[in-house]
Amino acid sequence: MTLESLVREFAENVAAQSDAIFQAGADPEDTHGERYLAAFDELRARGNEGREALCVLLKHPRMDVRATAAAFLLRYRTAEARAVLEEAARGEGLVAFGAQETLKGWDEGVWDLDPE
Repeated sequence: MTLESLVREFAENVAAQSDAIFQAGADPEDTHGERYLAAFDELRARGNEGREALCVLLKHPRMDVRATAAAFLLRYRTAEARAVLEEAARGEGLVAFGAQETLKGWDEGVWDLDPE
């Protein structure tokens, strides 16, 4: 898969997971989460080139996609990712809560989405 395809897979599945959470009768299996995590694993396996490709999502139109990408990019692009998460944390709902928890984990030194 190309870097662009992996980034698209990540974004599409983050969005699909967010949308599914609020649908009545949604499938309880988290296949979208598994898919975006697998895409990130592939990107990470390609080193900083893969991480750099993911950075385009920090400007994605959907906040859930931006915040999720930022959560995975905190170590690689700390200032930019933190700014996205801080913006998301000021909102409401699950995205805001997730951003708040991610920032808390980062500040407490327990964040481990992309260890060195």
